[in-house]
Amino acid sequence: MGRGTRGRCAATRVALLAAAVTAALTAGCTSPGGPGDDGRGAAEESERGTSPSATGPSALAVKIDNAAAARPHTGVDAADVVYAEQVEGGLSRLMAVYATRLPETVGPVRSARESDLELLRQFGRPTLAFSGAQKKLLPLIDKAPLRAETPGNAADAFFRGTGRPAPHNLYLRPGRIVPEPPGQAALTTGFRYGPAPEGGTATDSRTVRYPAARFTFTWSDSRDRWLVGMDGTPATTADGKRMTAATVVVQYVKVRESAFQDFLGNNTPYTETVGSGKATVLRDGRAWNVDWKREKATDGTSFTIGDGVPVNFAEGQVWVVYSGTP
Repeated sequence: MGRGTRGRCAATRVALLAAAVTAALTAGCTSPGGPGDDGRGAAEESERGTSPSATGPSALAVKIDNAAAARPHTGVDAADVVYAEQVEGGLSRLMAVYATRLPETVGPVRSARESDLELLRQFGRPTLAFSGAQKKLLPLIDKAPLRAETPGNAADAFFRGTGRPAPHNLYLRPGRIVPEPPGQAALTTGFRYGPAPEGGTATDSRTVRYPAARFTFTWSDSRDRWLVGMDGTPATTADGKRMTAATVVVQYVKVRESAFQDFLGNNTPYTETVGSGKATVLRDGRAWNVDWKREKATDGTSFTIGDGVPVNFAEGQVWVVYSGTP
């Protein structure tokens, strides 16, 4: 091989290495100049290991990116339950749970957290769709009683959209990993639906704040729903529809440090969803201060008024926003 050929090959290798490094850094960022993600690397590294296969109909849970660059979302409005949790840098992330219907597309999809494994135990052996995974967390996901689906083991179910940069452009086609909705029976959340309890306080709006994010729910008489706002902006779907909730639960929980950090050294918060505490339930333009209880991870969560009477939710989508402070 001549000197010129060796030089060209070396230059090519350097260029390819630079491109790979650039792509990896891009995938690890939440947004330009913002806090980093959780150091889980490229999505294709998160291949399913020994996670048990789902047996029988099970709910589908999808981790949803909630950085400003990831909005508007696609398919979140079709979820039965949307959970909101605090992540690194005081930002937020969503988990959308599907049982009664599946949208054609969901996203942007992002990485899971350790506390998600505890939250998901109530659904038996659900399917969890996410992208990327910190290598130290992968063994815990592999041992968890769930079916993990990522771009690494279900490439035909995920695709990169256009119009926004990576990593905020990964989407899931749910029908390619869950052929049909598992049905209402898969929603083993412990939630009860029916007429509103007596009392409550008339409420126009409620805001839940994280260090670097906030959710606002504003009651609409004409829509008979709570209008969702994120970080001071009305939340809409990709097709321009306003995101709404029939019931909102602001659940006060312990948020502690976990054993994991992102690549910038920010600790990953762990949201404890087993235990008991206080919550506020919003429905029908009113608010109720209630108690919540979840004795063990395999249980759903019960919500009761002071005298132990179960609190019914309104029919429709439920948002559960976990907050570390009342």
